[in-house]
Amino acid sequence: MHELELVELQKTFQDKIAVQNINMRFQNGVYGLLGENGAGKTTLMRMICGILEPSQGEILCDGMKIGKMGGEYRSLLGYLPQDFGYYEDFTANRFLHYMAALKALPEEYAEKRIDELLEMVDLTEVRKKKLKTYSGGMIRRIGIAQALLNDPEILVLDEPTSGLDPKERVRFRNIISSLGKDRLVILSTHIVSDVEYIADNIMIMKNGKMIRTGTESSMAEEGKDCVWKCLVSEKEADRLNEKYIVSNLKNHGAQVELRIVSKEKPTENAERQDVTLEDIYLYLTLS
Repeated sequence: MHELELVELQKTFQDKIAVQNINMRFQNGVYGLLGENGAGKTTLMRMICGILEPSQGEILCDGMKIGKMGGEYRSLLGYLPQDFGYYEDFTANRFLHYMAALKALPEEYAEKRIDELLEMVDLTEVRKKKLKTYSGGMIRRIGIAQALLNDPEILVLDEPTSGLDPKERVRFRNIISSLGKDRLVILSTHIVSDVEYIADNIMIMKNGKMIRTGTESSMAEEGKDCVWKCLVSEKEADRLNEKYIVSNLKNHGAQVELRIVSKEKPTENAERQDVTLEDIYLYLTLS
């Protein structure tokens, strides 16, 4: 088991602070990193993977700076970037062999590993088809396969379900969940449901800062009295929509049912509701 530690980590681009003073510790399990686009998630992931140098602070793996570990750290790491590049005219089989060669994996090991991974991501039957014929979901599955070629103990996935349909998203979540049993997985996304059911720990970023960390249950406890349901007129709904965070709106004839995230009771007839991770996420990022 390996441990990653971020110490006073910061990244600045000219006059913009993309990641600001983050202190975190990661061990085995699935860590879900939530944040809207532009929150700093990709910059943070790229620093963890050693692609970007921090402007300040350091990243330690088992107490050693990752910059000094070099190939030793890269051998522990698997990375699926948000914009996953591939050669359209390569078959899945050829592409994975090419990536294995880039990672300097022994040919005999690579052959066996590729067979295992294609089976795991359910692409064995189409391994000889060109990647340009694959759907978006199939390409993301090839992406996770290439990230796992070296059987990494630290797996970093940046927006892995972006652009996938609901069925593919569920399939991908199940794969990630199974991987988190015996390795450290950091998954970044702006889609709450991607981490709600599989993350052991959840982190929320906003404007480059880590504004909350914890388990889903601890976050739910924090916001347990902040979610309301009320039935109001359309005119009242417009007023409430401007004043509060409305996480859901449903029309009932001449009336409107609102789900509102607020510490204060929004209307006289409002009733408390069970809190969800999405409610907490909206409250923390929009308030």
